[in-house]
Amino acid sequence: MKILIIRFSSIGDIVLTTPVVRCLKNQLKNAEIHYLTKKSYTELLEFNHNIDKLWFYENSLLQCLKLIRNQKFDLIIDLHNNLRTFIFKIFCNTKSVAFDKLNFRKFLLVNFKINKMPNLHIVDRYLNTVRNLGIINDGKGLDYFFSDETLKDKFNLIEKLGTDFICIAVGGQHFTKKLPIEKLQVLISSIKSKVVLIGDKEDAIEISKIADNLDENILNFTGKLTITQSALAISLCKILISHDTGMMHIAAALKKPVITVWGNTVPAFGMYPYYGKIDVFFENFEVQNLNCRPCSKIGFDKCPQKHFSCMNLQDIKGIAEKATNY
Repeated sequence: MKILIIRFSSIGDIVLTTPVVRCLKNQLKNAEIHYLTKKSYTELLEFNHNIDKLWFYENSLLQCLKLIRNQKFDLIIDLHNNLRTFIFKIFCNTKSVAFDKLNFRKFLLVNFKINKMPNLHIVDRYLNTVRNLGIINDGKGLDYFFSDETLKDKFNLIEKLGTDFICIAVGGQHFTKKLPIEKLQVLISSIKSKVVLIGDKEDAIEISKIADNLDENILNFTGKLTITQSALAISLCKILISHDTGMMHIAAALKKPVITVWGNTVPAFGMYPYYGKIDVFFENFEVQNLNCRPCSKIGFDKCPQKHFSCMNLQDIKGIAEKATNY
């Protein structure tokens, strides 16, 4: 059976689809698994041995449509479920199933604070998309694979970082999902252990504002590592502190303990750290009883209420103590 899985973005969402990939490959006889995503996310999937072929959507939708249609897939599994994936399915004229995004329930939670979300992680909801194929959750959690060449880099990274450190993923896709830089500085300074900071180039610009005030036991690698190198750093740490971001899910895939700091989004959306049946520590820190949370299912460039209490009232001391004492 020739199957195409579609998930265009983003880091965390793609990592969260890996149990579907693995279960399909292992539980369907002679399954040939193809995966369509954006070229910029190649690192997340290129060494996943459960995927037979990767396809990429870049600039030309029409060109990609033609390539995919010519493959004559038996089934398309749409784990993104937006207008572009709808066009793909119509154009390919192939049997398909689509992930239920529960947009109306999210609308109720965001706009009226009525929680009708199922008590079910998004991974289980992804897997429900293919349950009619007889697919069941194998309980092994998420996957993240490194190449042999990348694993050689691990030894170089050990020389730079060691293994006895706390990793902080300082970034977030939106302002309202991140601690303000002043709060982040207090958190970093409150941790009584070696700390490694990771993030992209935009995060590096933010960290530069407090760089002169960081102790010598703080190693700032923001803007210096690729996604894969950041994953390697996470694989070496004792515990990761992260906002609601893709790095949180990569850490879960690597079976690393995680402390998550939640701002405008909430774990009730079903995207907290996921380990399957494997027992790994994680804890969610969120400011309870704020009548404005969640204010969005994604995030904003600034707090709509202007107080940003979901991050300004975070228990920074508690986060630091939990990480230090783990």
